[in-house]
Amino acid sequence: MKLRTCVTPEGKFIYGIHKPYFKTLNLRENDSIQVLGLDAADNPVDNKPNFPATDVEETQGIWIYEIPNPFPFRGVTYIDRSWADIKAADPLSIQLPKRPPTSMSDFLSRILRCGKGGAHDILDEAFAELPETVLISLASTSTDPEDLVRLAELACDFVYDLEEGLPIGIRYSVDTKGRRKPKIKNHDLFEVLVNNIFLPDIYKEVMVLRPGAQGESEIVGEWPADRDSHVFEYLRRNSYIPWGHYASNIANDLVRYSIVDLSDYDFEGLRHLYYQRTYIRLAEQLGIQMDTRRKCLTINELEELRKEIIKELELQGTSSLRFDATLWGWNYGFDFAASGYRLHASHQQIHQQYSMIPKEVAVSIADEEMMPSYSCGDLVADFVRSYQNEHGSSFFADYLAAIRSNNRMDGKSGRQADLIVFEDEHIVIFVPKAQTSQWELQLMTLGPVGNILEADNNVRKAVNHGILTAVRVLTCLGGELVTVIEFSKRIGIRDIDQRLLYSFLPKIPYSLGAFSEAEHRYINGHYPEDFAIACRLQLESQ
Repeated sequence: MKLRTCVTPEGKFIYGIHKPYFKTLNLRENDSIQVLGLDAADNPVDNKPNFPATDVEETQGIWIYEIPNPFPFRGVTYIDRSWADIKAADPLSIQLPKRPPTSMSDFLSRILRCGKGGAHDILDEAFAELPETVLISLASTSTDPEDLVRLAELACDFVYDLEEGLPIGIRYSVDTKGRRKPKIKNHDLFEVLVNNIFLPDIYKEVMVLRPGAQGESEIVGEWPADRDSHVFEYLRRNSYIPWGHYASNIANDLVRYSIVDLSDYDFEGLRHLYYQRTYIRLAEQLGIQMDTRRKCLTINELEELRKEIIKELELQGTSSLRFDATLWGWNYGFDFAASGYRLHASHQQIHQQYSMIPKEVAVSIADEEMMPSYSCGDLVADFVRSYQNEHGSSFFADYLAAIRSNNRMDGKSGRQADLIVFEDEHIVIFVPKAQTSQWELQLMTLGPVGNILEADNNVRKAVNHGILTAVRVLTCLGGELVTVIEFSKRIGIRDIDQRLLYSFLPKIPYSLGAFSEAEHRYINGHYPEDFAIACRLQLESQ
């Protein structure tokens, strides 16, 4: 077996360099041109760059270095050259800022001593003088829209409707390189505020939800506005994921900050764009002719395309597939500590990220040589193959049998021992015997389905429902930060029984991870069987 490691027998380090270039078919049907705000001369700044009329081509993407860990089981490191170059120019900038002096006593004394004007003026002055740590805490925890509006006005410069007094956009300026930038005065405060569900929706809209508010990432796909649902697919060209990635975001004409607000149809749209983009990219690699009109494929059209891809793979094999693995993830929830530590995702407006992973990447020490590119599903494949060779049986079949015949760890026969939380004819949601977070759940396909290409419409529907069910259960238990990742089999692999697997990893306030987790030593305070009981009770109460 060829091990993934950056160390060679010659005593050298080896790593890969991704030099991305690609073309993305534009599947978006409609344009939603809106004004984002005004520039210094009061000229409108709009979001036209987010709605390209044609396909999008990236000819020289940011280089990404891929460094396998010396120990294969520890994964891989990616370095964005554009970020690294900045630090290389000033190595002393690689440090965390010191905590600013903070004194509530000084603050209150100063306000009471120096306040002028009426109560409203004193309140404005008080908010403007709040210490940074208090600003951040208030922005994160306040449920008072008046508080949050005052803080928003400290975070950025708004353009207002003079009659209504409400924001209609953000003021923009131009930097030294001629790029337009929103005038954000306090980035941390801005980011925390836009994630607070109690911030009035009009402020959410102009600060972060409107296409273009977060940059010029092109919208190249759309789940149409129907049945109170609407989803955009953004292209992230120069991504920390080599060769770019996509993000499916609830569109700005809706507000979805909580799993409670997310409908089954919303979630179907988020996942549909993932399936659609993956199938389209596979079809392109296989030379399948498609009608690339700007529209979203229907469920039936998607299934027909999937079948055509499978048929073509049987004829051609996988030799023409440069990208043969999927990547999908979801960071649900946001939090930010007053000390300046971001505790989870960058934005709570529910969105998911996905991409395809290449088979190989060019080796740094010899341009003509290639090394395997990393996919977390490969770690499962390697183990499954080793297990199969050693025991002569399917790991996943044996795993499912063990789940079904589970005995309690404490040996108490009078208590429930079932690890399964939910099951239908296609998938099972269960508590893994050895959880890697306090509340981990897993979802596994029951049949021999190892990736989304092998999943027909019924399986895809079951997986969608299962993922949403698992996150709903965890949030009902009080979970606010949940990471979901997909472990999938590479396209075309047939020598092993590798099932499509999803892991749900909540972050618990008193267990965010420390040296034990860094050593892959996971500390739990409960039996897995009891956590399965808690999950089932939540599911029954819905």
